[in-house]
Amino acid sequence: MSAEDKILIVGGGLAGLACAVRLHEAGKAVVLLESSDELGGRVVSRIKEGFILDRGFQVYLSTYPEAAKFLDLEALDLKAFRPGALIFQGSGFHRLMDVFRCPQYALSTPFQPIGNLWDKLLVGKLRLEALNPWKKTLREDTSTESYLRSYGFSERMINGFFRAFYGGIFLERELRTSSRMFEFTFRMFAKGKATVPAKGMQEIPRQLAARLPREAIRTNTTVDSIESTRVSLSDGDTINADRIVVATDAESAAKIVPGLKGDPVPWRSVTGLYYSAPHSPLKEAIIALNGEANGLVNNVCALSDVAPNYAPDGRALISVSVLGLHHGEQFEDTILRELQQWFGEQVQLWEHLHTDRIRRALPEQIPHEGAEEKEAFRHHDGLLICGDHCTSASIEGALVSGLRTAGFIIKESRRTKRQ
Repeated sequence: MSAEDKILIVGGGLAGLACAVRLHEAGKAVVLLESSDELGGRVVSRIKEGFILDRGFQVYLSTYPEAAKFLDLEALDLKAFRPGALIFQGSGFHRLMDVFRCPQYALSTPFQPIGNLWDKLLVGKLRLEALNPWKKTLREDTSTESYLRSYGFSERMINGFFRAFYGGIFLERELRTSSRMFEFTFRMFAKGKATVPAKGMQEIPRQLAARLPREAIRTNTTVDSIESTRVSLSDGDTINADRIVVATDAESAAKIVPGLKGDPVPWRSVTGLYYSAPHSPLKEAIIALNGEANGLVNNVCALSDVAPNYAPDGRALISVSVLGLHHGEQFEDTILRELQQWFGEQVQLWEHLHTDRIRRALPEQIPHEGAEEKEAFRHHDGLLICGDHCTSASIEGALVSGLRTAGFIIKESRRTKRQ
């Protein structure tokens, strides 16, 4: 293969895979380099004792527009959460449901002691705005907290619901995330559902990898540095190519690309715990949230209620998310004591399966001035830089960045041939 025929993609996360698949299916010769032994980036799963353990609690929003066109969703066999949540406050749970899709809760949801009746009406108004195809966001990009306050939500609603629900999405309860990211995710929830593939989140990158020839993928290949048409590997080898795409996270890209500038993107961290239980404490496919200011646990769900394949027969898989990184001998005991306040004595029968401490779980998404949308990729000294740090920190954002990068290369190639 000549250099002129080869496109190198550094990074085997969703952005790199999407870029590689689109280029390969357009007839381009691609080689994908991944430093670890598995593809998917932050979207990975493992099997332990018959349980499927995603790396941290993750969901796929069923109405991601570009992802829906690019992925085979039928093959993923998506399993959906119920559109709502159980909010733990005091000594019990309060149910908040999307009454547009669960009308049987239309009388009970407005009077739940989470926020007030006006808050529930505002949620409905926000939902209608989100579903309006003609509505264009004109508001200034602020923090999600400022956005919710300016919209009129009470402190009780912000503290009792939004901090916990979006804490699980943004991995921060301060709600400092960009209001545009809030609007995007709220619109996705209003249009569709939170889901997981029947066999785990890693089925998404596996499906993409299956669309590439085996010889196009090189795992356990660490890149030391990159120039415009050459990659230097840690084993001393070099690879030349006509085009190089850097599809790593922003921090890794800055380490291997000389002179790559830009403000460093801080990371949000999360600690995820998995337990095996004799049965589900929730008994339905729903998420439970911490609606109080105290406690470490942010959200809990029984993934086996959503997708039975996540657990072996006769067992339930419990997922617990704690924002930030937590260590120490007493940490897991503290979590179990908290969960016992939520679910009672049954927690004593739960068996700890695994704890994930994920330092780089999600890049920070602060408000930005200027244009509403960021460019989906960047140019740097002949290189193309892509990843969800160029769009939005989501599965959709990663795929869009990879696909648009590939589209640019394809168009550029056609222009060159015409000249």
